[in-house]
Amino acid sequence: MQENSQMTNSINTAACSFKVIGTGSCVPQKVVTNEDLTAFLDTSDEWIRTRSGIEQRHICTTETTSELAINAARNALENAGTLADEIDLILCATISGEYICPSMAALVQKSLGCQCPCMDISAACTGWVYLMDTAAAFFAKGGIRKALLIGAESMSRILNWKDRTTAVLFGDGAGAAVLSPGENYLGASFATEGNDEVIAIPTDKGISPWCDREGKLPLLHMDGQETYKFAVSNLPKRIDEVLAKAGLSEQDLDWVIPHQANKRIIDSAARRMKGVPADRFCVNLQKYGNTSAASIPLLLDEWNRAGKFKQGDLLVMVAFGGGLSSAACLLRW
Repeated sequence: MQENSQMTNSINTAACSFKVIGTGSCVPQKVVTNEDLTAFLDTSDEWIRTRSGIEQRHICTTETTSELAINAARNALENAGTLADEIDLILCATISGEYICPSMAALVQKSLGCQCPCMDISAACTGWVYLMDTAAAFFAKGGIRKALLIGAESMSRILNWKDRTTAVLFGDGAGAAVLSPGENYLGASFATEGNDEVIAIPTDKGISPWCDREGKLPLLHMDGQETYKFAVSNLPKRIDEVLAKAGLSEQDLDWVIPHQANKRIIDSAARRMKGVPADRFCVNLQKYGNTSAASIPLLLDEWNRAGKFKQGDLLVMVAFGGGLSSAACLLRW
């Protein structure tokens, strides 16, 4: 994969800005450890830990993706001291909602009792960064007082549980944030390489009497080696690009909030960024696994509630995923 094969769009959004005033999250009650997986997969706790850093994950039993999203949203509203009827926009990122239509955002709106526009964005694990920049555009347009952003996934529903290379990596959960006008969102960088060979989830072929194509199970396929190479090369690029657009350097960063896919990927990307100490890379994947579009907001909420972010800290959120896509955005806390 060559950088010159990409369609890249990098923008400075200082004039399209907001601030985060509250965060929330929700995970299913059931915890599945690595040892639990050995009951039906040819794997081991050591194999999973050494290759991914994951120790456990939360898995839906009775919960749906929208229920996780709704609970995360409520927790974010409470943390922000905001009422549902103050929300002017709801944006959700997911690839595992229980419906193609209606959108998960619409289900959240109905449950919360909001009266506002809402929509979903499908960008796989990069979805949260896409939400942030989409929200910036709405704030720039005007008329938005507060926006609710949610990343929610039930990855367990779309995994091949016979494939140990993917089944051990993912978990379920949701994270959310409430935004209001401010000058804290500093910019974003995006890149896409059209590719359905490295990461893909096919849809069911349906029951059309004229459909003559071979059907595939609507389950996740991922080429782990190619995904790794794409991630470790693109994460530093996106970070350095968005920093350059904002006139900043790696040394200015207080925290890097990467998509929580694999500890080896995060460590490899960190080694390529000489200006950022390794302990500035936030990690919680050992508890949750890869929750796709939910991973960054889950971590954001955990660190926020633990008081690790200080006012004025410079955060970069960076992700990669299906598309193939990669993206980063800068936020002043």
